[in-house]
Amino acid sequence: MKTTEPSTSQHDETHKQLSRRDLLRYGLSLAAVSALSNTSVQALPRLGPLMAQPQTASKPNILFILVDNLGYGELGCYGGGITRGAPTPRIDKLASEGLRLTNMNTEPQCTPSRSAILTGRYAIRSGTHSVAFGGVADGLTQWEVTTAESLSAAGYATALYGKWHLGSQQGRLPNDQGFDEWYGIPRTTDEALWPGSPGYSPTIMPPQQMMEGRKGEKSRDLKIYDVEQRRIIDAETTRRTIDFMQRQTQAKKPFYIYAAITQPHLPTLPNPSFAGKTGNGDWADMLAEMDHNVGQMLDAVDRLAIRDNTIVIFMSDNGPEGVKPWDGWAGPWRGHYFTAWEGGIRAPFMIRWPGKIPPGRVSDGIVHGVDLFPTLASITGASVPNDRAIDGVDQSNLFLGKTEASSREAIIIWCADRLQAVKWRNYKLHFYQQETMFSPAVMLPVPLLINLYTNPREDEEKESHDSWVVGPVLKQVAAFEASLKKYPLIPMGIPDPYTPPSR
Repeated sequence: MKTTEPSTSQHDETHKQLSRRDLLRYGLSLAAVSALSNTSVQALPRLGPLMAQPQTASKPNILFILVDNLGYGELGCYGGGITRGAPTPRIDKLASEGLRLTNMNTEPQCTPSRSAILTGRYAIRSGTHSVAFGGVADGLTQWEVTTAESLSAAGYATALYGKWHLGSQQGRLPNDQGFDEWYGIPRTTDEALWPGSPGYSPTIMPPQQMMEGRKGEKSRDLKIYDVEQRRIIDAETTRRTIDFMQRQTQAKKPFYIYAAITQPHLPTLPNPSFAGKTGNGDWADMLAEMDHNVGQMLDAVDRLAIRDNTIVIFMSDNGPEGVKPWDGWAGPWRGHYFTAWEGGIRAPFMIRWPGKIPPGRVSDGIVHGVDLFPTLASITGASVPNDRAIDGVDQSNLFLGKTEASSREAIIIWCADRLQAVKWRNYKLHFYQQETMFSPAVMLPVPLLINLYTNPREDEEKESHDSWVVGPVLKQVAAFEASLKKYPLIPMGIPDPYTPPSR
């Protein structure tokens, strides 16, 4: 692993940004929280021994399809589909064949949500709390352990196709973080607009390259990621996903594929073969294309006769696109990505595993993207590291239908490096007001308490008066702060090699 240690001042400064001075300025001290120590509530850091399970006779394959900025209300099974200009029959059918969640929560930006999914840790812990701009040292340090690394150690073939967004320099690309092979873009899709922008010069800001790489080798540039490539990248992601499944099935090796589709992130432009197909514009054409691509992957699973031994997951990395004219729809919820509103963090999620996950189930239990690493590790017999704070919890009993209850009852919601809100059961406490990704985040003089059952749109004029909820909410904050004493945050932009400070 890596050996450079951040300075004590870096850690102190990061901790100051998250101190109770900012979060509990409302006269609610941690002393008051300590008085609640006898109250049973979930502690967010999950510490202790490796969470390994006995290996099964036949490890299930995992096809994890992650889409980019797809809002809660876009798919037919969540109230969208034809109401958004294009039916989504293949994805809807997938939802009916397993478990569909109505309360899957993510981080509100692309980079942090992907970091949380792959590491089981809130992105604030790993220095990936925000999308990096300006060529700084972006992405995960090599000290972090990803789902791909854990599954690779457990005997899986691993691949990522599509969007990475967790590091764009050699040493921080997917093949450096546990993936046997990868293809796609290291950063984000809006950079496809650069080459055609008036005044743009590649000598001032080099364009993003489409890349590919293999474990143990340097990744290589393929071509500039421009609007033309933006239209066809998801079709190529689908093709490579199917090819990898075929190769590993022939080799009789279990696989983990992270198919990171780039739609509907701006610019939302369909593949040429789908342009004009719906008659309802680019957005609807894109939705039809997405449904088709997912259907192609599912058909390949059936054709390879691996349906019963393949876990298929479909989810979005966060709430809908917020930039016009490509903005999406969060269904019944308020807001878009980059905010703590439910529309920014509630995402579509479904999981299918025939014979193991009962079909036709719908759950409103609170789940977070950080839960996927420990859950998949539990199912496959892989390990989760025990030398760091792990925020994810094992949700396998919920997923497999052994219980109707989630293994968690709360999440902390970070917007960049701000602890913006806490969600506990059906309540939510906002510390800041921020309407859109372009709006300033304004600290509220009194936190805004919302009952999501009676006020799903989070209308400020319908604030809940159940102030007793503040107690268990602040205990979540206290538990997180306590974990920082043992496991300091990794500053954003810190270079490799990295070693945590001695404790």
